[in-house]
Amino acid sequence: MSEQMTGLKKIDDCRWMVSMTGGMRVPGIIYSSERLIKEMGADESPKQVANVAHLPGIVKFSLAMPDMHWGYGFPIGGVAAFGLTEGIISPGGVGYDINCGCRLVTTRLALEDVRDRVQDLVRALFQNIPAGVGSKGVLKLAARDQKKVLIDGAKWAVDQGYGTQEDLETTEDRGAMKGADPEKISARALERGREQLGTLGSGNHFLEIEVVEEIFDADAAAAFGLERDQVAVLIHSGSRGLGYQVCDDYLALMVKHIGELGFPLPDRQLACAYLSSPRGKDYLAAMACAANYAWANRQMLMHWTRETFEKVLRKPPRELGMKLLYDVCHNIAKLEQFVVDGKEETLCVHRKGATRAFPPGHPALPGQYRKVGQPVLIPGDMGTGSYVLAGTERAFTETFGSTCHGAGRVMSRTQAMKASKGRAITREMAERGIVIMASGKGTLSEEIPEAYKNLDEVVDVVHRAGISRKVAKLRALGCIKG
Repeated sequence: MSEQMTGLKKIDDCRWMVSMTGGMRVPGIIYSSERLIKEMGADESPKQVANVAHLPGIVKFSLAMPDMHWGYGFPIGGVAAFGLTEGIISPGGVGYDINCGCRLVTTRLALEDVRDRVQDLVRALFQNIPAGVGSKGVLKLAARDQKKVLIDGAKWAVDQGYGTQEDLETTEDRGAMKGADPEKISARALERGREQLGTLGSGNHFLEIEVVEEIFDADAAAAFGLERDQVAVLIHSGSRGLGYQVCDDYLALMVKHIGELGFPLPDRQLACAYLSSPRGKDYLAAMACAANYAWANRQMLMHWTRETFEKVLRKPPRELGMKLLYDVCHNIAKLEQFVVDGKEETLCVHRKGATRAFPPGHPALPGQYRKVGQPVLIPGDMGTGSYVLAGTERAFTETFGSTCHGAGRVMSRTQAMKASKGRAITREMAERGIVIMASGKGTLSEEIPEAYKNLDEVVDVVHRAGISRKVAKLRALGCIKG
């Protein structure tokens, strides 16, 4: 076990304690299994969990989910909540791809309805949805329209005809985060986002046709509209170049003013600002703009997916029944209410590579889901499929309503490229029954299945820990990537 692992103390089968040392203000807790901990090797994300615990205003614990791995400042898979008076906000605790997230679209189609048409669907989706590094959408927004996107989010897309009002009901925050202020966005960020709305992007972003393979919780599955052999589509994308630039701009600004914080940082990548400060408020307003851009982006991608299914399968919308189950964000900081030491407080919860997992009865949930809890969407690598989970009360009390967000990398992209050298990844996927198309061979090489942790084990940890519960497992049929 590497040096950074020796400081971990096993609490139970699903949790590990990072004991307080040095300037840590709270302990760290990592949700993981013994096997996943051992497989981390030289990954120093537990050290990052400890580093986050040094930040002022942090409440209870610095947390990490079982898909955790090394990130910028905060670990990917990291969760931390801060009080509004003494707490901070850190761009590194949100990530570069602000509101990278997933939306799951269910259909009335069964596997038999598409079994012989998956190739056609994947080819058409690849033609109709712009994907890849620097990809441009069909829209070139005027400055006035772009600012409306940044304020209204998914609602802007629906108002333009890209979807329905019903879609907003099952989107986290109804697809628009409050407090967005386009005046806090740089000209460079606006320019980068001007032609990228309605694009999938590259890297681990994808659009995947899936089939429901297994149901674990019949009541929750019924509430979510899921049943065995049902066809669904999972979309994974974010705020594109605009979100990246917002993060970059504010990190540079906060690094420049590190000396004004009045406390030492264990890592310059944890550059931050007090939530109560003008700089902190400016970042929150800019981050909300990027989050809203991402929601509008996924709304448009879903709309074109619906149109593609209608055209390829020659079925009307009513017969296809393509309905948004839910849309969740993975990289975000939000002001939310929790009970801390018997008192309700508003906290700023950073979720970096983590998913909100609110419990049954929470007022933020759509009415049809309140009895069973929030839908939680957990994508795997391109050869795995995905899981649908439900939020729990235990998550609300232990992890600030948070759970994992995916499988989590175990290889860097460079390592994955070396491991895949000479291999025909498209053929390998075809042999596993998965049709895949990508804009470049490099993306497939970077995203090989073995570059990620075992998704079943990651999900099993959060299920056994009680911070979300398994509802359904979906298997991949076809996938497009940038």
